[in-house]
Amino acid sequence: MITMLAKIFIKNRPAKEQRQAYGTLCSIVGICLNVCLFAGKYFAGMLSGSVAITADAFNNLSDAGSSFITLAGFLYAGKTPDSEHPFGHGRFEYVSGFVVAIAILMMGFELLKTSFSKILHPEAVDTSLLAMGILVCSILVKIYMYCYNHYIGKKLDSDAMQATAMDSLSDTIATSVVLAAMIIMRLTSINVDGFGGLLVAIFILYAGIKAVKDTMDPLLGKAPDQTFVREIRAIVMSHPKVHGIHDLIVHDYGPGRRMITLHLEVPGDEDVFQLHDMIDHIERELDQKLGCEAVIHMDPIETNNAAIAQMQQQVEQKVLEIDRRITIHDFRLINCDTHTSIAFDAVIPYGMRIRPEDLKEKIENKLQEIEGNYQFMIHVDQSYVPVD
Repeated sequence: MITMLAKIFIKNRPAKEQRQAYGTLCSIVGICLNVCLFAGKYFAGMLSGSVAITADAFNNLSDAGSSFITLAGFLYAGKTPDSEHPFGHGRFEYVSGFVVAIAILMMGFELLKTSFSKILHPEAVDTSLLAMGILVCSILVKIYMYCYNHYIGKKLDSDAMQATAMDSLSDTIATSVVLAAMIIMRLTSINVDGFGGLLVAIFILYAGIKAVKDTMDPLLGKAPDQTFVREIRAIVMSHPKVHGIHDLIVHDYGPGRRMITLHLEVPGDEDVFQLHDMIDHIERELDQKLGCEAVIHMDPIETNNAAIAQMQQQVEQKVLEIDRRITIHDFRLINCDTHTSIAFDAVIPYGMRIRPEDLKEKIENKLQEIEGNYQFMIHVDQSYVPVD
């Protein structure tokens, strides 16, 4: 059904509008299906007198509310930038996913409380064929909702839709346990409703905690994906005049709204206008291929000075003896009357737990092994992206 509706309403939309269109379509379908499930279960619960089915009906009504929250998230996230939010509203999609995740946790805690109550005070479970038929239909619908939300969530890389998919999967398992308890009760007269609900509550709480983490991480600012970092490096380093890249930072303002800043090492004796034109070309290439706005700083370096190249190699060897992942850049030799100053930046690799001042001290001690009258000016930076 989603595929058919997408062909009708989304097929001819521009690529930049398809994310919001898919999110809106899936959310509206979710609202309609959950409202239908609520109406059917509520009718069956009132007709048969089943408290379990009536409770499950209101659970579907809350799911309709979750789908409405997701819909609001996609619509608001798609708003164009304004004076108060110059980078757009894309992060609101993360906020809506977080709200859905909290709703999953609340449902899990409520079911946990209800399950303990049923274990201590068992209640009769309605076992009519009508009630079981309604539950089977509900399970099939929820499986379908999980499949399309999970598929579109992966297609769009949307944490909000993945949280909604997990909510549908939780409902599927919860309703399946209610159905299994009814079948066991019908065949054996043993009431296991409370114990089944306890297992479901544990599963839902686990799913809710995972959904909270997945939606909270981009709000707090998580490290960029390694594949994305490798793609940036491959594009930048494919240009012959680029000798190195460092100080790469990825800013995430919501799905499809990434900005990156980085420094490029380029030959200091090249024409500055040609280098500027190359950097403009790299920025456009990153935007076209990766969909990210780039701001690039140019760092000129000596490329034809044998003395500097030899000294840099010695320094790099000493630094690598501390940790093979440490890199250096902006290497300079400054000849003074009484000594030679060696200046460079060292980068703490991503994930390495050491204070900048401690690493600086280690490097200074290691460089004392180099013979000669040298003074070292070392600046230590922290890498904010994962490295291979």
